[in-house]
Order: sequence, then structure tokens, then C-alpha cells
Amino acid sequence: MSVKVLIIEDNTDIRENIVEILGLAGYTVFAAPDGKTGVEMALKNLPDIILCDIMMPELDGYGVLYMINKNPELAAVPFIFLTAKAERVDLRKGMEMGADDYLTKPFDDMELLTAIETRLKKKEAQQNYYSKPLEQLNMLIAKNGGLAELQKTIQERKARHFKKNQVIYYDGDKGNGLYLVISGKVKTVKMAEDGRELMTGIYIADEYLGINATLTNDSYGDTATALEDSTLCLIPKDQLERLLNLYPDVAREFIKLLANNVKDKEDQLLQLAYNSVRKRMAGAILRLHNQQPHADNSFKISREDLAALAGMATETVSRTLSDFKDEGLIDKKGGTITVLDATRLAKMKN
Repeated sequence: MSVKVLIIEDNTDIRENIVEILGLAGYTVFAAPDGKTGVEMALKNLPDIILCDIMMPELDGYGVLYMINKNPELAAVPFIFLTAKAERVDLRKGMEMGADDYLTKPFDDMELLTAIETRLKKKEAQQNYYSKPLEQLNMLIAKNGGLAELQKTIQERKARHFKKNQVIYYDGDKGNGLYLVISGKVKTVKMAEDGRELMTGIYIADEYLGINATLTNDSYGDTATALEDSTLCLIPKDQLERLLNLYPDVAREFIKLLANNVKDKEDQLLQLAYNSVRKRMAGAILRLHNQQPHADNSFKISREDLAALAGMATETVSRTLSDFKDEGLIDKKGGTITVLDATRLAKMKN
């Protein structure tokens, strides 16, 4: 079956040129001259990918993307903006709203075809992530028939790709759902009045962000940032509530599972309040070591992020790590820390 492409572009010459190129390449092409018509055509034809101009009268490209993301049947469709403007603010706004890529006009035939092929291949690859078993939830939900509903909810959502250091949400933003980490690593931080960061958590694949905001209908209580290139899926609050309401027994267990996040933060606050520098550093290293075990017992983290996690100055981090290295507890090369004696670190932490 031919791949369906929807073009939304108010410039007649550009629109007709794209239609001609993609038609010759074997795609089934639908074209709309404005945003409102484009949304209507998307709902009717359910395209495999959408290319949309940003600057359009009545309903601009951002409005189109907003309407597309609200529809479950279209939310997973790759979305590429066509724009004559390359200002950073446009790029950031589009990516934060869920756009997958940009093509800056004028572009040539190969740029157009390559962008479409790349996004379609990435969409196919995402299915492997979605089918990855969520073991803890499987045990809770399968017996009640809720697993299929959860998987359906996730599959209807489009994976969002975040580059290293890109913000996922800010402290104070309205909580609009639960983020599931598909791949990569994400940190959450609180900013102190003096400008220092306190890292409240590090999240890896199959872990959730925004738990408290989602369950309490409140704003996000910290800022989430990608520690490395990461892929996340947003489960909207209304869809999650529907799932939990359908399966009340599962809901109770699901809340218990997520409540462990609260306990971890309480333990972290106690350590920051009462533990010595060496105990806090030992605890932070073990936390990172246990979260992502590797065959060589190593993990990567910047000095600044380790300082934020342990609640100390970066200079103190450097001195403490040097002491640990001299004592044979760890080895350190650049941003990579290798745990040499986890038993002694555990004793020190306790």
C-alpha cells in the first residue's frame, strides 16, 4: 500500500511542486491550501506523515499541530514543519509542541525525500520500543484485562525525541500527563534561591516522570531535562484517569507502585539533611550504580550533575571523588566512574 502524505501549504507554487515531486516518488499525496482544510483532510484520510507550513492565515502551523496531537488517530503521525524562518524561537516552539523535523524553504528534491524517508523509518523503529514489555505493570494489569488498554493508550501516543540538555517540562508548568521514558536518561531538578540545583531524580527506560503532578492534579514540582538523547511518551492525564477508573483494583496497585518515587525523595532529603559529605557521595554513587548496572560497574555523569544529586558544591565533589579513588573505592576517567568496591561504599552510606 502506498504511503499517504498530506501537504498543508498556502503558497500555490510550493504546494504544487511538492505534490509533483512526491507523486513521482510513488507517494499518495493529499494537498490543502490552509490549516483548517488540512486538519479536515487529515481526519478524513489519516495520512502516514504530514508536512505543514508554519505561517498561514486563520489557522497557522502551530494550531494545526495542536489539533493533530489532540486526535488519538493522528497523534502518532510524524509531523514536519515547512518554514522560511529559521529563528531559534520557532525551532524550539515547534519541537516542544511535538514537531518531528523542520525543512527550511527553499529546499531541494533530495532534502524533501530524505526528510520523509527518515521520519517514516524512525516511526517504524519506535514500534520496537512500544512493544518492550513493562514487566511491573504486566504483573499488575494482565490479570484484570487492563494491559491491552494500557498498551493501546501508549501506542496511540507519538514518541517525543529530546536532545541532550533539552527541557521536557519546567517547574511550575501545568501537569498534563505522565511521561514514560522509552529510551535514554532524564534528570529532574529543583532550583534553590541562590541558583544552585538540587537533583530530585534520575529516570531511565520504563520509568515515569510527573507522577505527583498527574495524581494530584497539580503543577510539575521540578524541571525535567534530558541527560542524553532520549525518547519519551506522554500518557495524557484524561486517558490515564480513564484507565484507572476502569480497573480500580489495578489503580490501587498502580498508585502503590508509583508511590515508591515519593519514598525515594524522602530518603534523599533525609540523607541531605543529616549525612556527612562522604556518606552523601557514597549514596549518590551507589544509586547511579544500581540504577543502570553495567558489566564493568561503570556509569557516566558530569561533575555538576553529581553535585546536584549529592547536594554539595562541585569543588567538594572533586575532592571527595579523589579521596574515594585514592582509597580504592572507585576509579574515575573523565565523566566515567567505575565502582571498585560496592560493599565498602554501602557500609559507608549506612
